Amino acid sequence: MKYNSKRIIVPRFEEVQGFYTTKQRSNLMSKIKGKDTKPEILFRKELWKLGFRYRKHGKKFPGNPDIIMQKYKLIIFVDGEFWHGYNWIEKKKKIKTNRDFWIPKIERNMQRDLENNLKLESLGFKVFRFWEHEIKKDLDSCINLIIKYISLN
Repeated sequence: MKYNSKRIIVPRFEEVQGFYTTKQRSNLMSKIKGKDTKPEILFRKELWKLGFRYRKHGKKFPGNPDIIMQKYKLIIFVDGEFWHGYNWIEKKKKIKTNRDFWIPKIERNMQRDLENNLKLESLGFKVFRFWEHEIKKDLDSCINLIIKYISLN
């Protein structure tokens, strides 16, 4: 299956482009982690405890997946709500500052996620994506989806 959608262009986040951020906000944003987040670690620890082995942050795979279970042809992503557009129609309305940057940025992330899913599926992998809040609130259900998939294969 080929993904045929016009690629979203994200403008550079620079003052000359009309975007501005305070030093305080910049400092906060710099502390946001891209990997080894708390929900991701929780998920991995539970898999390990159940005896499942995996690799993490596979750079040779599209999208740099959080968890790779090569034996089962299984890829798992743990997505942050803001960065990957959870409930995007509602959240989009609430972005007040630098909208011309953030809206294309999040929409491009969502587009890239879809492209990466298709690439991974074409390589024969099953892709699971979990929102951070799903893992925080109901880790067992998320793990059970993985166990169910593995037991069917």
